[in-house]
Amino acid sequence: MDLTNAPTSGRSATTSPRVDAAERREVDRRLREFHRTRDPKLRSDLVERLMPLARSLALRFSHSGESIDDLVQVAALGLVKAIDRFDAERGFAFTSFATPTILGELRRHLRDTAWALRVPRELQERALTVARSAGELTGSLGRPPTAAELSDATGLALEDVVEARAAGTARHAVSIFRPLSEGEDEPLSDVLGAEDPAYGAMEDALTSERLLESLPHREREILRLRYQEELTQWQIGERVGCSQMHVSRLIRQSLERLREAAAA
Repeated sequence: MDLTNAPTSGRSATTSPRVDAAERREVDRRLREFHRTRDPKLRSDLVERLMPLARSLALRFSHSGESIDDLVQVAALGLVKAIDRFDAERGFAFTSFATPTILGELRRHLRDTAWALRVPRELQERALTVARSAGELTGSLGRPPTAAELSDATGLALEDVVEARAAGTARHAVSIFRPLSEGEDEPLSDVLGAEDPAYGAMEDALTSERLLESLPHREREILRLRYQEELTQWQIGERVGCSQMHVSRLIRQSLERLREAAAA
């Protein structure tokens, strides 16, 4: 069921600033009755009455770049979960229980589905905090805030603010086939660099050279003859003056030592 367009009752929900005591009592009564009967009609009525709470919490994340309709839908699902799980007999106010439930649902949605790249949860939440503060400061200052101003407003270190703003760019991916600029046909892919396999080969060569230094000179020479000059074990034995079986044993032992050195 699409809950984003659920109508709001003529009497405000318990979270409305103008809600009266009679409405609060009525919602509390219906919550207790639903907890006892699990009547789906009662749940629908409670969702209708309490949707203002879900909408107000969804609007806290309007700075995230997600569609407001999507956020309200997620908040509404969180509201349904809160209604299903709430136990009126325990003496807690419904809003005290429902608010963290709905906020948790919204944060999970933003963490799991709204980021084009996988970003650590802590960094995601920091990016959302910085984005929200940036929106508020822009409205009060009449201009985008500086990183230092955001640091003061959020209590985060300056480097954390910079990192969070950079992480915020990971929320949306850009197609490599889109034009470089408006009115141009050249796609972004035409100016992107390609991976150069020579870099990997260079890294492998430097790593191999470092590891080979841990071997005695004769073992290094045997490996060079075997893998660079591609001589047979019999030919190598003729060069270094030992049997083919001994060459085989030395190669096996040398490779094992190199594996151990690489893993250290």
